[in-house]
Amino acid sequence: MDGANHSVVSEFVFLGLSNSWEIQLVLFVFSSMLYVASMMGNSLIILTVTSDPHLHSPVYFLLANLSFIDLGVSSVTTPKMIYDIFRKRKVISFGGCIAQIFFIHIIGGMEMVLLIAMAFDRYVAICKPLHYLTIMSPRMCIFFSVSAWMIGLIHSVIQLAFAVNLPFCGPNVLDSFYCDLPQLIELACTDTYRLEFMVTANSGFISVGSFFILIISYVVIILAVQKHSSAGFSKALSTLSAHITVVVLFFGPLIFFYMWPSSSTHLDKFLAIFDGVLTPFLNPVIYTFRNQDMNQEMKVAMRRVCRQLVNYRKIS
Repeated sequence: MDGANHSVVSEFVFLGLSNSWEIQLVLFVFSSMLYVASMMGNSLIILTVTSDPHLHSPVYFLLANLSFIDLGVSSVTTPKMIYDIFRKRKVISFGGCIAQIFFIHIIGGMEMVLLIAMAFDRYVAICKPLHYLTIMSPRMCIFFSVSAWMIGLIHSVIQLAFAVNLPFCGPNVLDSFYCDLPQLIELACTDTYRLEFMVTANSGFISVGSFFILIISYVVIILAVQKHSSAGFSKALSTLSAHITVVVLFFGPLIFFYMWPSSSTHLDKFLAIFDGVLTPFLNPVIYTFRNQDMNQEMKVAMRRVCRQLVNYRKIS
């Protein structure tokens, strides 16, 4: 980024979500409650999985990784949004804007890979149960985790390469509450048609492709179970429904953002709140309560962890 860009635009101004005090109050209460709940829920899952030896299995390892990513999803844009709700002038520095874009895309890329890994885990568990522990070995789990970080980082760096060298020569108002490439590109003082196409190709097509790969994978698993065992079909469907729900919640807003970036601003804002505030809260709820086996094991493990924390406090 050259010095001229910094001298012209050093900060961006957010228009925010609403100018109505009543709506602002509702959004503040709603967002604050969900943010705290999602941070506590995902932190508790990570603590439970890491501290309980009974949960040291591939499916829980991947679930703990998803919860860690959801902590990031909650923290990238939501605290700034809550802080800005009642402020008349909502600003973010140029560096802060670039940082938001970096973390949004590294976390998005990681979650995409992790959801594919979880689909593969369910395929092996349901279709090849006798080979499950051999295929989903600790080495394979670490491979998925490292791959998620690497692909997320590469994806984010590619996105930043598009944004960092854009010339900004005046307009600095974003009709949003956070920074992302589609809104930022519109403020650039240059022809951005090719750049918009590249962003769509990089984020939109990847999102659509991954989404259809996951949906097709789950359909294949369901058909395979139905073909071989009608008794296990309902149990498999119960397990997979949680995964499919999370996939739809994650990819739905992403596909809308990057495949139709010039759509309704109000709908964009609603989906952004849904993606950044509601989804990280729903993910642990869906995985721990929709699946009966997981629900039971997590309850037992959480009670054990809570007992250990109480005993530790008494000792100290």
